[in-house]
Amino acid sequence: MAKRLFDVFCAGLGLLLLSPLWILVAIWIKLDSPGPVLFRQERVGRFGKPFSIHKFRSMRVDAPALGPQITVGDDPRITRSGRFLRASKIDELPQLWDVFRGAMSLVGPRPEVPRYVALYTPEQRELVLSVRPGITDPASLQFRHESEILARAADPEREYVEVILPAKLRIAGDYVRDASVWGDLRLILATLGALRH
Repeated sequence: MAKRLFDVFCAGLGLLLLSPLWILVAIWIKLDSPGPVLFRQERVGRFGKPFSIHKFRSMRVDAPALGPQITVGDDPRITRSGRFLRASKIDELPQLWDVFRGAMSLVGPRPEVPRYVALYTPEQRELVLSVRPGITDPASLQFRHESEILARAADPEREYVEVILPAKLRIAGDYVRDASVWGDLRLILATLGALRH
């Protein structure tokens, strides 16, 4: 209950205080490339329930038809505004709405698309999907340069499935077992600190 109250308060405050930034970002995206301001994608949430995650659109509208669901290095599908939005993590801000409505938490395992969740073992599904997915978590910090790691791989998709995803799931499992409000606060501060580098 304390975690949910914390999420609602912080997400609501963030939505209110950052509303001027949302307007500026929306105008920039519309001027930079045709298409909607927001990007929606199906992810798997708590207890395996699918939900739509929201981000500021950082890729061309036809991106899904032009490449894989993972982003690798200097992906040509990323728009000019999208490069800045991704680097600064501003593209993730609409997920504050997902937190406010209860589909996500500020801190929790990052939600995956169904095709990758299908690779989870039954034990991983039971543990990792027992909590709301989050905007940030320990794995997000450890793999914050994931696209660059994948760019160096001979087969990015295989690297993600066989190396990065299992590592993320181990970290997520550790988080779920040891989660606390104070731990979440430390992760939020660590995430804000990482944005400066």
